[in-house]
Amino acid sequence: MTAPEVGTVLVDTGHDSRTGEFRGLAGPYWMLRPIEGGPEWEAEPEHVRLATPAERLSAKTARENARSRGEVA
Repeated sequence: MTAPEVGTVLVDTGHDSRTGEFRGLAGPYWMLRPIEGGPEWEAEPEHVRLATPAERLSAKTARENARSRGEVA
């Protein structure tokens, strides 16, 4: 599987279906960052898929809520 563009919203099915933005590569792993902020995590590419439109909307809503609470910039 080819690495996506930075910023692509993905779902990591290997980590409780966490949603995150692709940030780059770390050896054989893909680095994802939660949409609503927080530390990046390593994901195995075979456990990652593109987020659906509904999952992207939910993640972006969570980010806006976190921003309104002052948790992210």
